[in-house]
Amino acid sequence: MVPVLQQRLAREKIKFNFNPPAAPHFGGVWEREVRSVKSALYTCVGSQPVPEEVLLTVPLEVKAILNSKPLGYVSADVADMDPVTPKSLFMGWPDGSLPQVVYPETEILSRRCWRHSQILADQFWSRFIREYLPGLQTRQKWQSSPPDLQDETVIMLVEPQLPWAQWPVGRVVKVHRSDDGCVRSADVNIKGHVFTRPVARLVMLPALPPGEEDPPPTSRPSKTD
Repeated sequence: MVPVLQQRLAREKIKFNFNPPAAPHFGGVWEREVRSVKSALYTCVGSQPVPEEVLLTVPLEVKAILNSKPLGYVSADVADMDPVTPKSLFMGWPDGSLPQVVYPETEILSRRCWRHSQILADQFWSRFIREYLPGLQTRQKWQSSPPDLQDETVIMLVEPQLPWAQWPVGRVVKVHRSDDGCVRSADVNIKGHVFTRPVARLVMLPALPPGEEDPPPTSRPSKTD
């Protein structure tokens, strides 16, 4: 390890705990995400020759997409601020997209490389929402019954046609049950708009139930003689 990095880690009291060799399952969530990213990138790029500029741009787009995912949702009011994302913690704003570049008409090669990188990033986004997001909803048919959606459940809406790095988060306002009593669809409120979507498009997020937020601290009584 580079001495400068060793000194920085020692000063910040940072210690790495590595997984055992040949045991990626020890990583749990992040290893599953790494696998999804590698699989999607391999499918998009494959063995085609990619210019260096495109190879540098596409991972940045992928990183922006991943860092825009909500970390959770604890508010009981949909009208509150947007969910916290890694990008909002790192950069201070929730937008996960890179700034758009406008090249002059004379820079044909730069314009061509930029379009190529955007096509690859778009292909990655399509693969990612088809393969990774459905994995958040574990399905165990004929073995166990997953919990049904309920009113006021906080959800993330999966919409394939949305632009990159868009993660609509809202709350269920009404569930619709079929003849067998199972919830098949629901009305969800997202930023003041109500949509009806099937449960296959809704991913439940962890949240505190209404009225169970942390109570305000109470002052301790002072001792009197």
